[in-house]
Amino acid sequence: MSGPPGADRRAIMVRVLFFGPLAESLGEREVEIAVEFGSSIIELVERLGLQDLVSRGLRVAINSNVVSDLDSVIEDSSEIAFLPPVSGG
Repeated sequence: MSGPPGADRRAIMVRVLFFGPLAESLGEREVEIAVEFGSSIIELVERLGLQDLVSRGLRVAINSNVVSDLDSVIEDSSEIAFLPPVSGG
């Protein structure tokens, strides 16, 4: 006997951190978000509407490790940080 469609989908919680101008524009530095089990970083980026910023150099870190593969799967209780591009002077 199976349950209703989608009953096998689980939500996980992630902590999302925003830095620099992004935090200022959003008015938040940290939020907790429920995402579907098996979600990738790019899916979170799209959900938050940050695609343009990523294409302009916004970096993403999972549990303090900067990642280049946005298809990386998010694990439960992960900390996802959106970091502004590094600028020198």
